[in-house]
Amino acid sequence: MAGAFAAARRLGRHSVVDVAWGAAFAAVAAVTAVLSAGEGDPLRTGLACGATAVWGLRLAVHIARRDRGAGEDPRYEALLSRAPGSRDAYALRTVYLLQGALVWVVSVPVQLAGYVPGPAGWAALLGAGVWALGLAFEAVGDRQLARFKADPANRGRLMTGGLWAWTRHPNYFGDACVWWGLFLIAAGSWPGVLSLPAPVLMTWLLTRGSGKRLLEERMRDRPGWACYAARTPGFVPLPPGWKPRLLGRAAR
Repeated sequence: MAGAFAAARRLGRHSVVDVAWGAAFAAVAAVTAVLSAGEGDPLRTGLACGATAVWGLRLAVHIARRDRGAGEDPRYEALLSRAPGSRDAYALRTVYLLQGALVWVVSVPVQLAGYVPGPAGWAALLGAGVWALGLAFEAVGDRQLARFKADPANRGRLMTGGLWAWTRHPNYFGDACVWWGLFLIAAGSWPGVLSLPAPVLMTWLLTRGSGKRLLEERMRDRPGWACYAARTPGFVPLPPGWKPRLLGRAAR
């Protein structure tokens, strides 16, 4: 995060921290894999650390490509407009140090996984499956949105197809699945179950914290948003048309 702060000052935009977010988790995974060598089950450690590194690096590369040549993110611009003094000092406290602390807390399942005794069992395999589902949702959703925005004909329009017809936030849903999967990998044996607050916190951040809630506040006035939101689940995916049919049956 200190490196991200230095890069942000050089580039003149604090949205650089979004790239550092995924990279920081990959760094935690690498350090855990090295420091826990010979301590826990090698399969569990490899699953947790490898899965975290793949997720974190993919996210970092995706955001770096997406934001290349862009200006400051409106979220950070709004936040820093309230700075009581130096914008950089305020950003260091409220963005970089806060996100650094969140990385440490959210990554507790990965850190514990390197030290959990006993062989990896069905919980670890189930966790790997949940992680894979989440990564697929996140990566495919990001790719579909990037292709949609790259077409000039879609300027000013809402992305409502593909996975975005199943949920308004396939990337956030996928992100939550990734961390529930990593929790399951760690929770196969004690004390891995103690890391339960980590996926709960990540899910809260994605739905009620800085993710879905803030994004939908910005999207609320966009043409077509109200109709899209009425027919599309806000987080957990459902096949297109399923939600209206269920509501119609309830009404009858």
